[in-house]
Amino acid sequence: MNPRALALAAVLALATPASAGDLPPDAVRPRVEYHLRAANELADHFDAVVRNGCPRFTTTSQWDAYVNEEMDKIILLAAHIEQAWVEAKTTGDDEVRRAAKAPRRRLEEGRALVTMLSTCAEANGTTLQTGALFRQIEREVPRRQAEIALPPLPERSERP
Repeated sequence: MNPRALALAAVLALATPASAGDLPPDAVRPRVEYHLRAANELADHFDAVVRNGCPRFTTTSQWDAYVNEEMDKIILLAAHIEQAWVEAKTTGDDEVRRAAKAPRRRLEEGRALVTMLSTCAEANGTTLQTGALFRQIEREVPRRQAEIALPPLPERSERP
């Protein structure tokens, strides 16, 4: 397995474990959809960036700021995708779970951007180590995931 795929597989394995819950799908679906919308918006952004080709900057500090901003978005993408799955695991509903798993393929947009950034670095007077970028993603996704997690659902009251 190539290092990039290995790093992203590790990121995906970092989700907080949760057992299949018994929450109703209607309570969980909006939470999952929130994260999926955010992930899709970020992935669409990456598609556009890759289509536009290498951006050029006059200084390496401008380039570094751009790379940091894009890396933050990649980390946020992975965090939203992971959090959608964490939310989906709180219900036994297969439809909600399938919906939460589907966007994992969108991580390819993040991978493509990291590859592009590495290629574009030289044109901007610097270099990037893709391995270091993927390790950064792996390290920072759990923190971002905690930041974007929605408040817990209210406890269900038991009816007599």
